[in-house]
Amino acid sequence: LLYKKLLVSFKERLNLLDENIELVKSRDDLYIEYVTLHNNLGRYEEALNLIMSRKFHPWEGGEGKVPAQYVISHSEIAKKLLESNKIEESISHLKMCKVYPNNLGEGKLYGIKENKIDYLLGLAYEKLNENEVAKKYFEKASRGLEEPTDVMYYNDQPADTIFYQGLALRKLGKELEARGRFNKLYDYGESHIFDERKIDYFAVSLPDFLVFEDNLNIRNKVHCNYLMALGYLGLGKDNKAKELFEKALKLDSNHQGLIIHNEMI
Repeated sequence: LLYKKLLVSFKERLNLLDENIELVKSRDDLYIEYVTLHNNLGRYEEALNLIMSRKFHPWEGGEGKVPAQYVISHSEIAKKLLESNKIEESISHLKMCKVYPNNLGEGKLYGIKENKIDYLLGLAYEKLNENEVAKKYFEKASRGLEEPTDVMYYNDQPADTIFYQGLALRKLGKELEARGRFNKLYDYGESHIFDERKIDYFAVSLPDFLVFEDNLNIRNKVHCNYLMALGYLGLGKDNKAKELFEKALKLDSNHQGLIIHNEMI
């Protein structure tokens, strides 16, 4: 099933769900897949409207899925607005990422990492020439766990937090520390890409409920290539980053981190 999913394009899958929209609307798990496909296709405004027009309820295996799409929609809209110099609107969307509305069906986890959002807020205030405020956000974005890890559970630190730490450190004039973050991403990926992964079936909060359909070794290869690509991207080695992003996307075309950061090149 996973292999077949990788062969079918986002647009084809979205069309299939559109053809069965009443069924989609009857289930939160199908509905968030519908939202995710909109985000993967760059239809961030539509995805956000879909999220905000529904009251979600918690379900086993769905932890973190709705807030993740909510944050992606807002943050990617904010990036577009930032590029168009609509700074105040961009800031508004970024600040909304920090507050989860009740309709998402779950609150924000304690200690959640928001390095990307804080980094983008720093860029926005920098454009407004509010340099002290920008510095405050860059300092917030530069903090957090410095060592990359495997991402097995939905509450694990996302891989890209260290990437945004590095970008924020660069903005603060700490280039050596920034490069240290990027090198750690690459080193972890290179060191662990051939690891054999086994699931703990007594664990909770796995990112997907249907654990028996997943191939953890493939997931590990995707993750490690992603980390190495982020490392190269931070170090300005765009061609090498692009190669690794594309390699990982061939294994998992649905990986939103790969999709979003590949477009940064």
